[in-house]
Amino acid sequence: MIDAVFAADPPIAWHGESLPTLRAKLGEQEGDFTAFVVDHPDRPGALACLVAGTIDYRIGKPGDPHGMVGFVFSVATDPDARRRGYARACMTTLLAWFRERDARRVQLTASPEAEPLYVSLGFRPKPDPLLELTL
Repeated sequence: MIDAVFAADPPIAWHGESLPTLRAKLGEQEGDFTAFVVDHPDRPGALACLVAGTIDYRIGKPGDPHGMVGFVFSVATDPDARRRGYARACMTTLLAWFRERDARRVQLTASPEAEPLYVSLGFRPKPDPLLELTL
């Protein structure tokens, strides 16, 4: 499901390398990372949908004194399971998780196809001249 996001025939060696860290992060009861999934109704053992998010600390500011910011970094739905409300259900649960941890802002990047879902959940486009450096 996640591989569908990338180009055809992507290298997948990173999957195995990422699993120990992923398992450790998911095992932290009060951690800053979580994921929510829906099992595929037609394929036992497969996922229909998943969302994953994390909370980062930023220096507090007016209206957000604790500086907790949620970030949704993965939303994926199996192509066979789209248009059934799974992504909305997972996102609603993730947003509740952010609220429970005092994140007053949640950020994500959206594909054009998914943007209507996020707008319906209250997300608004924000011009942000983000720069990134890969180390």
